[in-house]
Amino acid sequence: MTYAVVFPGQGSQSIGMLMEMAEAYTQIKETFQEASDALGYDLWHLVQNGPEDELNKTHITQPAMLAGGVAIWRVWQSRVEAQPVAMAGHSLGEYSALVATGSLSLSDAVTLVADRGRFMQDAVPAGEGAMAAILGLSDDKVGEVCAEAAKGVTGEVVSAVNYNSPGQVVIAGNTAAVNRAVELAKEAGAKRALSLPVSVPSHCSLMMPAAERLTERLVNIAIQPPVIPVFNNVDVRTESTADAIRDALKRQLSSPVRWVDTIQALAAQGVQQVVECGPGKVLAGLNKRINREMTGLTTSDVAGLDKAVQAIGEGK
Repeated sequence: MTYAVVFPGQGSQSIGMLMEMAEAYTQIKETFQEASDALGYDLWHLVQNGPEDELNKTHITQPAMLAGGVAIWRVWQSRVEAQPVAMAGHSLGEYSALVATGSLSLSDAVTLVADRGRFMQDAVPAGEGAMAAILGLSDDKVGEVCAEAAKGVTGEVVSAVNYNSPGQVVIAGNTAAVNRAVELAKEAGAKRALSLPVSVPSHCSLMMPAAERLTERLVNIAIQPPVIPVFNNVDVRTESTADAIRDALKRQLSSPVRWVDTIQALAAQGVQQVVECGPGKVLAGLNKRINREMTGLTTSDVAGLDKAVQAIGEGK
């Protein structure tokens, strides 16, 4: 069976996540311990016990989700002989994919994404940036709404930043501009247009200062050629050189996540099953709306993992 592995990003985290998996597989806590050693604090304890507002801080959410994705990937490797033909990750999940494919070390990656989270938060003062989900409009119409919301207002931006599935686009930018775009989207016939509970306007031009700081940080990170190809978010391409991967990670921070194109690129590779490695089931849900011919499988609990292993059909 030709399959791919995808990794979720921020938003899928929750207190107590992966506890059931940790009770069944030693790789979960071992991976979190490795991450904790690099970070200098007990990441597993925080993930299990909170407080929730601490886990939801961007510089903590990112290493927590990365460790969770890598931990489940290691469990998957212990269960399944067949390798995926490709990988991808949604936003932060791209880093999880690069660790899984041997391009980044886990210790380097968790400290890198912790800094990435800090850079993102520092780029836009609290309250000055926002994100919103627009449901039921075409990609082009969302673009028109954003252009109208920003027109004639000096220094304010709003743009489409996550093309998650047909009819589901996330926008980001300055808070006032995002609020105007939400109202314009409703007037344009959106089924829903709602603000998201985030403090950082990810993947828009306001993240350019964070991208520059990330570039400086990436220079000192060792990057190896991926063993399994990873489709990046920015170009929906696979890269094999360290410089090209660094460049894609830099541009990703202030560029849209092209998730619909990513899933269709996997389909073009002959992928029939997509395994979501990480907490939650968000990407499997999006997959149903992007390409119904590809089966989405989740692995965030024991039952889901067993079902996924059985579906791939080449367990150890």
